[in-house]
This record gives sequence, C-alpha cells and structure tokens, in this order.
Amino acid sequence: MRELFRITRQPELENASLIVGWERDAGGVATRVIDYIIKSIKGKSFCEIEPIDFFQLGGVEVDNDVAQFSGNRLFAGGMKDLILFMGNQPQFNHFRFLNVMLDVAHNHCQIKELYTISATVSSIPYNSPRQILAVYNTQEFQNSLRTYELMDMTWEGPPALNSFLLFTAKMRHIPGVSLWPEIPFYLATVDDYRAQKSTLGFFNKRFNLNIGLDILDEAIERQSREMLKLRKQDPQVDHYMKLLDKRVSLSQEDSINLANKVSQFLFNK
Repeated sequence: MRELFRITRQPELENASLIVGWERDAGGVATRVIDYIIKSIKGKSFCEIEPIDFFQLGGVEVDNDVAQFSGNRLFAGGMKDLILFMGNQPQFNHFRFLNVMLDVAHNHCQIKELYTISATVSSIPYNSPRQILAVYNTQEFQNSLRTYELMDMTWEGPPALNSFLLFTAKMRHIPGVSLWPEIPFYLATVDDYRAQKSTLGFFNKRFNLNIGLDILDEAIERQSREMLKLRKQDPQVDHYMKLLDKRVSLSQEDSINLANKVSQFLFNK
C-alpha cells in the first residue's frame, strides 16, 4: 500500500502542540505567523504529505518534466515541543487529508492539543485593534484559554476546513481551537500586520516564545503611513474610511472599489 506521507526524520517530542496554517490566507496571517515561529524554534521539516490523492495535476508547475507541487509539510524544532503545518488546502479527499496530518502528529509526536490559524474579514478601520475570535472543540479547552482574551465566535455560514479539522481532532480526543483574527476586508489580499502581531502575540504568551515584535511594529507604522498617503491622494478612499470610522457599512460596490484601490496601491509599495 502506498504511503500518503513521507517522514524524513523523527523529531524527539512528547505531548507536543500542533499549529496548522494554510497558504494563500487572508491578510497573510497564518503564513507569516507560522514562519516567525518556525524561525524562532529553529524548526526543520520532518514530514511531507504526498499530493497525488489530494490535488489535481492541472495547473501544477513543471520543471524539467517533473511536476512541482507546493509542499504540505510538518516542521519541528529542538527548542519547544511544537509542530507546525503549512500547506495548501486539499482540493478533494478533505477528511482523508486531515486524518493523514493527525496520524503523523499523533503517532510520531504524541500531540496533546491543536491550534489552527485563519482570518475573518470585517468592516473595521485599518488602525483599530485586532480581536481574535475563537472556536473550540471542547468546553474544557475553552475554559483553559479564558485568560488569553479570545472572543467566542458565532458563525452561520458553511463550515471551513478548520472546522472539519477541529471535528476530526475531537474524534481522536485531541482538544483544539481555531483562531480567527479580524482583518479589514480591504487588506485581505495584502499583509495585515496588526492581525499578524495580535496572533503572534497570543502564541508568544501561550508558549513563552519571546519572539520580538519590533519588525511588525515597524511594518504597522509603515502601512499606516501608506494608508494615510492614499487617503490624501484619493478623496473617494478617504470618504470610505471616514464612513468605516463611524461604523457605517459600505455598499457591495463601494466595498469592492475600496478593496481594489487599497490592494493596488499597497502592492506597488
């Protein structure tokens, strides 16, 4: 039987915590936060989930007649009992993919808890604090995280992949939480440094990572200056921002217009 994952080394971990993020996430939150943590713990890849059963071949880059898939990798380091996953959301066989990930994390690293990182878009001003909304798979785990100022999330739309991951973990008696930092909808396609900082701040406290946030503070200040510059250059953007400051909702057309103007301006910086 063909293996669905490939182990390259065996990390020496016990009762580890698993943090999961997906590429191409809104605001770059999961990608940036996991990258910061990997660098902090000197993490190295120890496992890759094979793509064939979960992704289409169409659209895959080919180099020297070899298909180049984006990696779906698990990382671990020697400084903390942490496992980090970064990869693309599977296109099909979703539950099978999630179970493969948890098989590796549980059987090879004895994980004790699960964290997932996503983002939820909101009509908040760009300079407002970023709350982190949370969904849990057990009441006990929710109670244990009360001191971290996470906001309970209510959602009536279709379930996200992280919701299925929480469910799958619960079936294995693994407590988990899905973190959903708020980001302004018009920053969804660029980096939202404030959301990245608030999320990384949570993990700093939870795992005593002591990751410096100076780089993010500088990025926040730089982005704020750019947004102010855009407002001065474009009266329409300034008008939209003033409405959002007053908690006035924009129409769908105005929201799309604002998002396009902001992303185009910031992409060129």
